[in-house]
Amino acid sequence: MDKLLENKIALVTGGGRGIGRALVKLFIDYGAKVIALDKVFPEDFNSFVEEIKKSGGSIDYKVLDVTNFEMTQKTFEEIISHYKRIDILVNNAGITRDKLLLRMMEDDWDSVINVNLKGAFNTTKAAVKYMASQKYGKIINISSVVGLMGNAGQSNYSASKAGLIGFTKSVAKEFASRNINVNAVAPGYVETEMTQHLTEEQKNAFLNIIPMKRGCKPEEIAEVVAFLASDKSAYITGQVITVDGGMVM
Repeated sequence: MDKLLENKIALVTGGGRGIGRALVKLFIDYGAKVIALDKVFPEDFNSFVEEIKKSGGSIDYKVLDVTNFEMTQKTFEEIISHYKRIDILVNNAGITRDKLLLRMMEDDWDSVINVNLKGAFNTTKAAVKYMASQKYGKIINISSVVGLMGNAGQSNYSASKAGLIGFTKSVAKEFASRNINVNAVAPGYVETEMTQHLTEEQKNAFLNIIPMKRGCKPEEIAEVVAFLASDKSAYITGQVITVDGGMVM
């Protein structure tokens, strides 16, 4: 496989499962040294790590609650102390607490905003100072099509993902002169643990508005993110790329 990311130091939040795990695996396949960050790693993650190491890949992982500012700063300092640089940051950590607005509790709102949006602020602030000093960096934020189009029952999630798009564009403008590219990827309906709880009726409602009439595999998201993390995307910044089978075209 082409070593698109050879020897790059890449951090992936929410790296334990779903899109995050697909990102970790693909980045390693492309030659990166990956540090997966997650609040809780699933039971099968250790076997995943062993498989990666047996195949010669470089993987590390750390428990991190991205909503905790001090913990995030300390974790990134530890990573810099060991690896000496951070080349790539993917802000993938995200949760849902879906409810119609009139039924949504304050904690449903706060928890989603804290993980999905504040978490990206915490990690980006921790990473970008190192990227600025080395005059190189790639930051990719995993947003969502609902951040562009909204969705009933997801006002908290939609707001967090729309906020992430505004955050992406602002940080891209601030750090473009330091050779730091900041972009967002907005997936549509992705077949992950997060969407497995949907009823067949809900799944069909999504599929009916997708021209390609199928969901997206996490690996398909990972390929787009890998491109944005590579030097092949050197002149792309501040963009939002939808990977949605045509859902919002």
